[in-house]
Amino acid sequence: MNSSVIVYRIFVNLIGIGFAAFLFKHINISSFYVLFGSAVILTFLNLFLKPILLLVTLPLQILSFGFFYLITNAFILMITSYFFQGFNIDGFWTAIGGSIIIGFVNIIFDLFSTRAELRYFEWK
Repeated sequence: MNSSVIVYRIFVNLIGIGFAAFLFKHINISSFYVLFGSAVILTFLNLFLKPILLLVTLPLQILSFGFFYLITNAFILMITSYFFQGFNIDGFWTAIGGSIIIGFVNIIFDLFSTRAELRYFEWK
């Protein structure tokens, strides 16, 4: 993965985490530095840990018709919150809601990206 793509992912995750913290009162972020650090950690966990977790949980993902993907994303978000003292998620359902918001922010930014390697979706 190109370094500019990683920087792009960090900033999109930063916006997503900030928006999730704005929408959910049980996601608390104490400062911008904690927000930035959590975006960096979330990006690298998504880059390295998420493929391993998706491979390990593949049978559960198939049996649940992809619902377990939300649980995997929430688990990664909760792991991210353990790295920082000022980033708190109160509960697993809040983590699921936060991961859905972060996922939607990523989709929106990917849809309107002008660089082809950043887009997951193509306009038809």
